[in-house]
Amino acid sequence: MKVPLRWLKEFVAVTLSPAELAHKLTFGGLEVAEVRYVGLDGAELPWDAEKIVICNVLEVLPHPNAERLVLARVDYGGPEAHTVVTGAPNLFPYKDQGPLAHPLKAVFAKEGARLFDGHAEHPVITTLKGRPVRGVMSDAMLCSEKELGISDEHEGILILEGDAPVGVPLRDFMGEVIFTLEITPNYARALSILGVAREVAALTGAPLRLPQLDLEAAGPPLAGRAGVTLAEPDLCPRFTLGLAENVQIGPSPQWMQRRLIHAGMRPINNVVDISNYVMLEWGQPTHAFDYLHVQAGQLLVRLATPGERLTTLDGKERDLTPGPSSGLERPPLLVCDANGPLAVAGVMGGASSEVSGTTTAVLLEAAIWEPTQIRKTARGMKLPSEASRRFERGVDYELPLLALRRALELMRRYAGATIAQGFVDAYPRPWQTLSLDLTPAEVARILGVQLSARQIAELLTPLGFGCQVIGGLSMGDLATFGDEGFVRVTVPSFRQDVTILADLCEEVARVYGYAQIPTTRLADELPPAVQAPELALEWRTRELLASAGLSELITHSLVDMALVATVAPRAAIASDYVKITNPNTPEKSYMRRSLLPSLGNALTLNLRERERAMLFEIGRVYLPVAGEALPHEPRRVALALGGPRQGEHWSGAERAALDFYDLKGIVELLVARLGLNGRISYAPLHDDERFHPGRAATLMLEVAEAASGAPRKGRPRSNSIPVGVLGELHPTVRTRLELPIARAVMAELDLEQLIAAASPPIFRPIARFPATVQDLSIVAPVAIPEAQVASLIRRGAGDLLESLTLFDLYSGAQVGEGKRSLTYHLTFRAADRTLTDEALVKVRKKIIGSLEREIGATIRG
Repeated sequence: MKVPLRWLKEFVAVTLSPAELAHKLTFGGLEVAEVRYVGLDGAELPWDAEKIVICNVLEVLPHPNAERLVLARVDYGGPEAHTVVTGAPNLFPYKDQGPLAHPLKAVFAKEGARLFDGHAEHPVITTLKGRPVRGVMSDAMLCSEKELGISDEHEGILILEGDAPVGVPLRDFMGEVIFTLEITPNYARALSILGVAREVAALTGAPLRLPQLDLEAAGPPLAGRAGVTLAEPDLCPRFTLGLAENVQIGPSPQWMQRRLIHAGMRPINNVVDISNYVMLEWGQPTHAFDYLHVQAGQLLVRLATPGERLTTLDGKERDLTPGPSSGLERPPLLVCDANGPLAVAGVMGGASSEVSGTTTAVLLEAAIWEPTQIRKTARGMKLPSEASRRFERGVDYELPLLALRRALELMRRYAGATIAQGFVDAYPRPWQTLSLDLTPAEVARILGVQLSARQIAELLTPLGFGCQVIGGLSMGDLATFGDEGFVRVTVPSFRQDVTILADLCEEVARVYGYAQIPTTRLADELPPAVQAPELALEWRTRELLASAGLSELITHSLVDMALVATVAPRAAIASDYVKITNPNTPEKSYMRRSLLPSLGNALTLNLRERERAMLFEIGRVYLPVAGEALPHEPRRVALALGGPRQGEHWSGAERAALDFYDLKGIVELLVARLGLNGRISYAPLHDDERFHPGRAATLMLEVAEAASGAPRKGRPRSNSIPVGVLGELHPTVRTRLELPIARAVMAELDLEQLIAAASPPIFRPIARFPATVQDLSIVAPVAIPEAQVASLIRRGAGDLLESLTLFDLYSGAQVGEGKRSLTYHLTFRAADRTLTDEALVKVRKKIIGSLEREIGATIRG
């Protein structure tokens, strides 16, 4: 919401500086996002008071040497008239007419004035210098809006209203300060200049001045010439109409155009501009119908029927039937006549009844629409507007007739209209007045401030609340409210956000001043903070991955099937996903089942900007549950690596790409730090379309469960469950993701399972006895995973094995077809003694026996 200060000052006296007023509004709940100065000190281009002034264009003469230029003789308040060379198209109609009977008011810039270059694409400030133009000296300029920094308009010079004082500095006449307010939904009352003025009056103590609403209606009565039928009174609680005849379509006055531009709206013509002006001033949108294009002047408000279509003011034909093609969830509310739809209620008018240059009679509508209906329609049709923005937040029920009176009177003044006597006012659901009894004790309980009932009333009254201070005169009052009395507050119709006592206390706090509320300490001690273990382990996972060199990303939880199909086409089945009924965009309609599609896309974007990316994300996935309204939302952790393993170096050494083993090393680090060493294994993964066959694995977690029918009660048995996948992306997946590298690896792990199985770290004293290192070389079938070999070695060695390292892998003719040789370093150590050779021989025999028995391995000499 843009609020020009000059417009605001019409309704409330502002004595604060712009900076002080912005601070006051922000701390009163209306956040001022920006203060922009136009022509004043603080603006990008302040208007020089000596060199940029208001002038009269007295006469327009032809240029002796150029047909596309004219000579304007102007009076700028100096000792004599001055001649200016200009090519402004809007002066050519006055050429060769002699001295003008009604001189034009314009903006005169003297030599040395600083202006924006009107021909530059981007803002460029230049200093005006005199020079001959086709043989005629020109040392001054008549300025356009673009050259003054008001707007981008450069088709002609700026023509001011007729009462603009000649010789007065332009900055004094139309210098402006524009406040941009961030209006939250509960501040719908502030979506108007009057609404902001009421807030300023309450916050500063200045009186509020409401505009006069006198209407000169000299036309025939409206009764019998227009009417409305409300088929949906719950969706349209009030609908009013007025009629302006003998309308002359033309430009609106300059002062109105200027205010609209400063408020962020584009002037169009007098009728449309008046409608927008009243909406900005009062907060009540209106809509103008060409009266001659409304069948018998009779309107009908109803819901759209299947198959109906409407061409809206933007020239697009709209499907009004709910469904994917229209984007609508429910039938929109329409304003119709006997021939069909004329407008989408509260959103946009139709082309068939549009006010045009030939319009001579305007049927003006001001209505109240049900907010949810307007919000869903505007979003479904993708037609947000200033009108729908106000309707979907709630418009004052008492505004329609006030806005009609104001708009029709402006049409009478500035469009030559004759106003019909009377209005159509269909009001099936009047505003229900709400009264609340607010006690000083309740204010003290919520705000911690002791105020009397009279003080509370004085704070609320300037905001428009009706306040009656009632003392504890009766026994009933004494019993209910105590001896300090209370305030009976009548909530005005423009405060639909106030429904409970806490809302009133908030208003008291705003006007009283948040800065005046004393700081107090809690009466009780804070309870001890207890951190949930699962959250602590989630943060531990995040820290571990960051310390491993990965960067955390947060991608969108909503995806579309096209993104899913880039990574896993067989998984892109919409019915398997939770669908959002009101997505912000069609591309974000489904809740993800995996982190990999979004993270894969992020990997592509990162690798376009840098040669290496190491990314991870911790987030939830959303799995539908049969018979349940809400999905299961487990946490996942996903990793994505791509690019060279080492950075650039002066030695020029060849840099290998990050591969499966880099990814596996990070996963091993994570599970080790979570206390899962010895419980993790890997199984080959061949049938996952996301990964390269032979370069992917399933992460298996060993869990304990009670053995059914076990001979000894409570004896556990182990069972391995999958808790994640990791591997190199399949080449086709890499191509669909448009990854600019030849190899990329990704993983997705079930963080819920890992956290549930995690164990606290175990600290052991530093060993006092020496370690013994032995090598073991075995030959085993290629089909046997190395993880299974290592598991058998650890199981045979028991607690004496301190570490196990595979340092050599060989396959070839020397070991036989279908076999391979694996050579390990085994480090043995006992915590309480030095191990003897005899003890180590026993352990070694146990290991070898286990390998031979379980997998048919042989010892390589």
